[in-house]
Amino acid sequence: MSRPELIKGVVNSIAEYVPGKSIEEIAKKYGINPKDIIKLGSNENVLGPSPKAVEALVSTASKVNIYPSADASELVEALSVYTGLPIENICASGPGMDGLLDNLMRILIEPGDEVVIPTPTFSYYEIAARANGATAIHVAPGEGLEFDVAAIKEAITDRTKVVFLCSPNNPTGMLTSEDDVRSLLGSTKGLVFVDEAYVDFANCNLSKLVLEYDNLVIGRTFSKAFGLAGLRIGYGLMPAWLKVQYMKIATPFNVSLPAVMAGVAALSDSEYLKESISMTVEGRKFLTEKIPFKVYESQANFILVDVSPLIAKDVSESLMKKGIIVRDCRSFKNAGESLIRVTVGTREQNEKVVSAFEEAKAGSN
Repeated sequence: MSRPELIKGVVNSIAEYVPGKSIEEIAKKYGINPKDIIKLGSNENVLGPSPKAVEALVSTASKVNIYPSADASELVEALSVYTGLPIENICASGPGMDGLLDNLMRILIEPGDEVVIPTPTFSYYEIAARANGATAIHVAPGEGLEFDVAAIKEAITDRTKVVFLCSPNNPTGMLTSEDDVRSLLGSTKGLVFVDEAYVDFANCNLSKLVLEYDNLVIGRTFSKAFGLAGLRIGYGLMPAWLKVQYMKIATPFNVSLPAVMAGVAALSDSEYLKESISMTVEGRKFLTEKIPFKVYESQANFILVDVSPLIAKDVSESLMKKGIIVRDCRSFKNAGESLIRVTVGTREQNEKVVSAFEEAKAGSN
């Protein structure tokens, strides 16, 4: 027996988050051996985790009867070294960066507040904000799917509590320039949240601005460049005044002890990180040059393909029948019907991806 009257009214109107397809799902649907499937739909690190992180997980397993430090202090201290920011400006978060978003929305949002979300982008911003009573104001992209900064400014009102930016953006892979971010920070009394989940693969980041502006938060994750998606570790770079408030409402012990120690170990594994980034940059270039459709310039660990005049549903299904999982982007608001996101894989995987796109294009002629 269900009790729908117990659920907040807004929850019924929130669209469910759409994740990438799983190996098990595709294996069952198309009768493919799971071992023959390439999963390139969720922007995971195909190298696997850092060996040092795995070693830390194993060594910590016998200690999981003990709570971790309440503020994940070991991880925060290691992040301070990695980012060059004081510990007063860093919060570790779980599960992943999503936990950071949820806690910030709990702190900031009251019914009647607005959040501005340029599209297409990660859908969880809207879910987290609306679940806490905000109204989401979406801003359509400019030419070439770039964020329209002028339109974002026009959407800002006295009720704007948060402006969301993803840089590099998911699913386009595009960066928002420092000048544009500075301009937006000066255009609102609210908070600007910059999601830098993929910034380790980019040629610049915005971390230094946290010490300059009192209304900027940068969210990051260990799920991508560090290969720890299954541990759900994130962190936020924020003004010291906000960290004080954040820690009041953060879920106690929200980063597990194994995750804390694996995160510390991953930060120390510079060789793994170097290999991860190098593989991604090289693979990104290969896919961009070889895929026989328009590919948007990316600074992330994925590329965005426009398969028009074909439609994403048909092309992505043709790839998945071959055991290649990619992301049909139709679930992204304002992404249209022809965009497919592809995670950068190994050289062998990337070559299979190119061949599959070539076959899809040839079959349309």
